[in-house]
Amino acid sequence: MKPIQIRRALATSQVLEEITEIWCQWRRQKLPLYLFLAMCFNLVVAPLVYAATGEQLSRSQSWGLGLLGMVTLGLSIYLFFVMFVPEKF
Repeated sequence: MKPIQIRRALATSQVLEEITEIWCQWRRQKLPLYLFLAMCFNLVVAPLVYAATGEQLSRSQSWGLGLLGMVTLGLSIYLFFVMFVPEKF
């Protein structure tokens, strides 16, 4: 029974090491997190666009319009900050 317990302990420690490595990568690289949050936010925006058009657009077109709107909004916010706080960039 001891070899099984040792294997489980090793597997658990390996899993914990992998989790800490993933956590460190998420803290260094923000783009995947931002993309994930944008897609989650689009889950709210796309049905609103779909409902507002009276079902004249397909679901994929609604998703596309939602993403286009979020990209446009994000780009305008970014450019606003670049214009008024250029020292950071």
